[in-house]
Amino acid sequence: MKANIHPEAYSIKAICGCGAQYNIMSSLKGDIRLDVCSNCHPYYTGEQNIVDTEGRVDSFKKRFGGFSMGSASSKKTEAN
Repeated sequence: MKANIHPEAYSIKAICGCGAQYNIMSSLKGDIRLDVCSNCHPYYTGEQNIVDTEGRVDSFKKRFGGFSMGSASSKKTEAN
C-alpha cells in the first residue's frame, strides 16, 4: 500500500432503530444511526413476503418449471 494516501480509521458505534449497537471501523468520526440492521430487517428475520401480483410467479413456474440447461457433456454432437 502507498503511504499517506489512506484516510484515518476510527472505531465508531452504529446504532439501529431497533436498539442493536455495533462497533465498526469507519472514516467518520462520530456515531451513526441506522434505520434497519440484520436483527430487524424482514429479509434476515424470515418475515419477508413475496408479493405475487396477477399470479406471475405461478405463471413463470408453469412455463419454465421443468426447464434445465444441462451440461455440455450430456449433449450429443454430430461429426460432419
